[in-house]
Amino acid sequence: MLKAISLSLLLSCSFGATAWAQEPKMGGWINAVIQPEPPGLMLAQIQNGPTQMVSGNIYEGLLRYSKTLEPLPGLAESWSVSDDAKTYTFKLKSGVTWHDGKPFTSADVLFSIEMLKQTHGRARTNLVQLDKVETPDDTTVVFKLTQPFGPFLGIFEVGSMPMVPKHLYEGTDYKTNPNNNTPIGTGPFMFKEWKKGSFIQLVKNPNYHVKGKPYIDGIYWQIIPDAAARSVAFETGKVDVLPGGSVENFDVPRLSKVKGACITGEGWEFFSPLAWMWLNNRAGPTANKKVRQAIMYAVDREFAKDVIWNGLGKVATGPSASTIKFYTDDVPKYPFDPAKAKALLKEAGYKGEKVRLMPLPYGETWQRWGEAVKQNLIDVGFNIETIATDVPGSNQKIGDWDYDIAFTYLYQYGDPALGVARNYISSNIAKGQVFNNVEGYSNPEVDRLFAEGANATPDSKRKELYEKAQKILVEDVPVAWLLELQFPTITNCKIKNLITTGIGVNDGFRDAWIDK
Repeated sequence: MLKAISLSLLLSCSFGATAWAQEPKMGGWINAVIQPEPPGLMLAQIQNGPTQMVSGNIYEGLLRYSKTLEPLPGLAESWSVSDDAKTYTFKLKSGVTWHDGKPFTSADVLFSIEMLKQTHGRARTNLVQLDKVETPDDTTVVFKLTQPFGPFLGIFEVGSMPMVPKHLYEGTDYKTNPNNNTPIGTGPFMFKEWKKGSFIQLVKNPNYHVKGKPYIDGIYWQIIPDAAARSVAFETGKVDVLPGGSVENFDVPRLSKVKGACITGEGWEFFSPLAWMWLNNRAGPTANKKVRQAIMYAVDREFAKDVIWNGLGKVATGPSASTIKFYTDDVPKYPFDPAKAKALLKEAGYKGEKVRLMPLPYGETWQRWGEAVKQNLIDVGFNIETIATDVPGSNQKIGDWDYDIAFTYLYQYGDPALGVARNYISSNIAKGQVFNNVEGYSNPEVDRLFAEGANATPDSKRKELYEKAQKILVEDVPVAWLLELQFPTITNCKIKNLITTGIGVNDGFRDAWIDK
């Protein structure tokens, strides 16, 4: 099965090469699946994967990133770094406007930074070394750091630091601002309509700052709750694009063979998605480290990879995906060992207290995974109650710390200072937010290692610090790491040039065109 998928990936590369040689054609609509329906589209406040996928084409960041994670111009056309690596100067593009016609200026950048510190858990962590932001004129932004921060040029992607219109949000309650329902950005597409449970319509921005783009007239994001119906919609031509994760993995081999289908694994390089289960470190049985270790031994992750995910993944060894900087597998190991799990539960004094398990409401694959894990845990002696939620409900329960075990997957963003530290440092414990340290783990040594790792030079020193942090975390098991995920994107081959950056579909529609 993997060989067949690999062959399809190879074929998709040849289609991509052909697309570059052709002259883009103007016009037409692309129908894409979005699964599940996003809980909202205000990207500065909601960072769920579906929100990033839709809203990354409405909002923009100062930079974009290549598939090799090199920074590319976005709202900033150029940038420079001081010799002491503590001052970053960005030159913004002139003539950029918001979708309502107001000019985009450095004042919007300054405002966005201050707002994101309050509303965006990852941005707050990324900006911890920021001393101040200066705006000497409308097109210049100067970031001054308290000390060098190695991955600083990697924090300006649209999902990590979306630019927000100051004139619409200044002086308001960010959470209740009515503009959250009709998002206004600077991106290639403008929000038109959201018919709940049916579709989200984005239309071409006629005043987009990149001349000649976008090529297409707009995007219909189709909301199709039933997994089988999503596959049928592609097979019958109702939809043109199945973004990674929008169909069940067991359907991927069949759909890749549909006539006129192209498949690629590209467009996830910036994210390296890693699945795990949040474990509540504050209360209940999971507050006990031995119980958390028992969970790691109890869960059959090889079965999940091979059967539930059809081989599209890799068993995780700890908090870092093997694809990002400073990863090490020289950490404690947790093979599938029910006997060891039972022994640890006995040592921990577990007496059969109820443990709530919350699967991720992202489709049948995740529900099957939840059922498999539930059975694994019951087999070693846990008393498991499954809690069913929708996406907003899941976000609220996790953000409110109202759970025992909850499935998730998070992005790694190429560097542990950007995508890993945020989930384990005690300074990033903030109730009401979803993708920070919601498990409540606190270890001063881990805090120190991550803080020093973010600023150390050279990279060999960063490597040493991050490897120590990984070893401690894998011993403590603040969360139960599961799989490094793979999400192939399937398209009608007439859709050209959709995946051009390291975040793929999330900002790719500005370059896409239809070979009619």
